[in-house]
Amino acid sequence: MLAVSMTGVKTGDRFLQLGCGHGDRLGAIAAKVGLSGRAVAVVGDEASAARAQKGAAKAGVLLDVSIAPPGPLPLDANAFDIAVIDDTDRLLSNLAPAERTTSFRELFRTLRPGGRLIIISTVPKSGLGGLFAGQPQGPALNAAPDLQAEGFKMVRVLAERDGLSFLEGVKPR
Repeated sequence: MLAVSMTGVKTGDRFLQLGCGHGDRLGAIAAKVGLSGRAVAVVGDEASAARAQKGAAKAGVLLDVSIAPPGPLPLDANAFDIAVIDDTDRLLSNLAPAERTTSFRELFRTLRPGGRLIIISTVPKSGLGGLFAGQPQGPALNAAPDLQAEGFKMVRVLAERDGLSFLEGVKPR
């Protein structure tokens, strides 16, 4: 699965996902941490929690799911190696600007130094033309300045493929 490869999650990682646009994708990524890692999802409502649990069950993985409104996350600082926002359900687009800023700030807080944030969003399938033009089109691209403002470094689009865009930011060491 493309999303699993693009996140780079590996055995033993501590993985956090904010939102659950796609339960099967969440389950597949969470499966990579194995028994020595940890997988956590923080979602905004019961429907998202059900999608997350269903995806985890289908993948046969342990997943801690919490329901929390946008704002401070019920998690320790420096606790995760990688965080993912699955914006395919337009989570970021539906947040007020202040909530979005708080979410990025909280993800920065929960990542360990050197930890990575990946935002997965949908983009129109445009073929090679968009790649050659160097014009990434994903809605998550609009998040790049906000990520930089919250302290993330090396913010860049990793890829756009199969209708998905992957934006990465790194918490400095």
